[in-house]
Amino acid sequence: MTDSCVPVRCPVCRRDHTYAPPSYPCACGAPVVPPMARGATVTPVTDRTWADEWVTVRCRTCGRRDQWPHPELECGCGAVLRIPVRAVQAPTATPPAPTTPPATTPPALPRSAPRPRPAFQPVPVRTAQDAVTVAALYLRWLGFGDIRGGVKRAPSGVRVAARGLIALIEPSVQPSSLRDVECVWLSAMAESVTCVCFSLAGYEEAARTRADALSIPLFVIDLTGTPQPVNNAAAELTPPG
Repeated sequence: MTDSCVPVRCPVCRRDHTYAPPSYPCACGAPVVPPMARGATVTPVTDRTWADEWVTVRCRTCGRRDQWPHPELECGCGAVLRIPVRAVQAPTATPPAPTTPPATTPPALPRSAPRPRPAFQPVPVRTAQDAVTVAALYLRWLGFGDIRGGVKRAPSGVRVAARGLIALIEPSVQPSSLRDVECVWLSAMAESVTCVCFSLAGYEEAARTRADALSIPLFVIDLTGTPQPVNNAAAELTPPG
């Protein structure tokens, strides 16, 4: 068992597991791993709220604090276990600024220049919640901030909101329908924002036709956790390369 792994005992069936937390990409490109709270009580997930789905983690390389999915483990008995994470501590002092900048410091990018972007790091999809997590991470990678929501809404799927955007995620094995696409578009129009759709099982033909007419980006999430553009609107939203 590595240093990052923690022993986990299911409080429902008493089965023992070894859990290795996932690694996520920081904006600086360094991997970020949620710090496990060894010995803390593991709790089964019964009710989900958006606040409980995310945890603040500090990057050891650049010091940036960001929110990432709260670690969870699915036991063979069917229980989903939320793994405790150590709280992020505020820095005790501000490190002194270097007196002389390094000679290799690159020039600042002009505001009109595209920002360098690390490659999107997929998260394997094993559960419906994984699909929602992938969509939220992908939206953040695209540059949409202040992601919130994550509640079931009619007619189906899960909706999350970001700054200037509403996203519909369909994590089931049913293709997204025409009604799904029209409902999220109407919600976006009412709030004067744009919308985007993610689906595990694709889209009905009528849904794709209407999305093309309304310029709604459609993505399919494959099991590796990589969103793939389905129509031209999605391809235009995706950075080249």
